[in-house]
Amino acid sequence: MAHCRSSFLLLVSLVLLLTLSNVAEVYGSGKYNNLKPSDCNPKCNYRCSATSHKKPCMYFCQKCCKKCLCVPPGTYGNKQVCPCYNNWKTKEGGPKCP
Repeated sequence: MAHCRSSFLLLVSLVLLLTLSNVAEVYGSGKYNNLKPSDCNPKCNYRCSATSHKKPCMYFCQKCCKKCLCVPPGTYGNKQVCPCYNNWKTKEGGPKCP
């Protein structure tokens, strides 16, 4: 019974390690970071695809992308993936980047 438990714990540890490795690869290796300015338009098109305010979203997304060379994944949230994009604020202290 002890052998089964240790085998199970080893398997669970391995799965967790592989999962964390994949997360680090996606978020840390450049899939969203280290874009070229030419990558901004398609990334922002997707980022702004779900909003009804497409023009302002695209304007600010492209401005943020060109400065930060990063666009978060998805159409909303996930800004923690791009610290520059996340931390750039308006004069009033609100988020600059969509």
